[in-house]
Amino acid sequence: MKILDKYILKRYLGSFFFIVMLSSMLSVVIDAAEKINDFLAEDGPTFYQVVFEYYLNFIPFLNSLIFPLYNLIAVVFFTSRLAANSEFIAMIGNGVNHYRLLVPYLLGASIIAGLHFYGNHNLIPESNKTRTLFENTYIYKHNFVGNTGNFHAAASPYEEFYLQGFNRYDSTGSLFAWIKHDSSRLKRTSVWTATKIRLLEPPNHWRLSGIKKREKVSAFKDEVITMPPQVTIDTTIGLYVTDLIKRDNHKDNMTTDELIVYINKQKAKGIGGTLVFEVERYRRSADPFSIFILTLIGFSIASRKMRGGMAWHLVVGFGLSAIYIFMTKFSTTFSINGGLSPFVGVWVPNFFFMGVAIWMLFRAQK
Repeated sequence: MKILDKYILKRYLGSFFFIVMLSSMLSVVIDAAEKINDFLAEDGPTFYQVVFEYYLNFIPFLNSLIFPLYNLIAVVFFTSRLAANSEFIAMIGNGVNHYRLLVPYLLGASIIAGLHFYGNHNLIPESNKTRTLFENTYIYKHNFVGNTGNFHAAASPYEEFYLQGFNRYDSTGSLFAWIKHDSSRLKRTSVWTATKIRLLEPPNHWRLSGIKKREKVSAFKDEVITMPPQVTIDTTIGLYVTDLIKRDNHKDNMTTDELIVYINKQKAKGIGGTLVFEVERYRRSADPFSIFILTLIGFSIASRKMRGGMAWHLVVGFGLSAIYIFMTKFSTTFSINGGLSPFVGVWVPNFFFMGVAIWMLFRAQK
């Protein structure tokens, strides 16, 4: 690595981590002001829990969401200063090619993108397990989502469940059906129905009441047994309470490997509702890649000395960032609600802005 590369790389990484530090401090102040009532409640957390269980894990999570934006600001910030001091003119005047200057930029982007990639897939989800437990206990106590009505799931190829309604407050469900099929899946071997079902112990220990059992005893005969209303059966079945309800931040605390297993399991059960998790899976790879794109855009904007200096460079950079974020949100929302493939929805903004970055780079050279 040449002295020039070390010089630019040092300025790049120094600016980036300085911006991350300032933003983290500001985010903690704003977040603490917003949640101070939850922290000071009678049943609230201790100071140790707030600092070491929440904020120590909250800061990496929040930063991971806007790492690409931090990167763009850092590139524009230090590149504008180099351009304002005519350092680029001196470098090019000494025979350094304009594109050769990109080498330390891309090296710095690789370091940041590598950290971001590893964090997104492994480190951040692991730290989120502590953060989300804290949030669910002290802040967002009722952030449940899930199937509270007309639920259907296949526990195996030969076993399925139906439930008309589920109340998460008392863990009871109504109009329950448990159907078993033969090996051909063409005939039902037994059907258990219950007017009421109650969760006794997570994740899948239930109490059935108002029970009726229909069992096939021959090719043309079914045996029907209706049990008295006071009779209940406690049993462990393939219906899990996590199939019915889950925390809204459930996707945040799964590593990518855990996320893939969860998505496949939900699809196998026929439950659906996996699009949010699929978008999250692809986002974890798309965000690090966007760091390279925004580095090229930032370099193209700020490497030319222009009237207005750094302020104008930052305005243009923030404007493009706003368009990028809007396009990302639009495409991912369309993936979840509009039928667009999650992979396409997550990656389309990157493909589009890669073209923009290349075009801007050629214009900057001219």
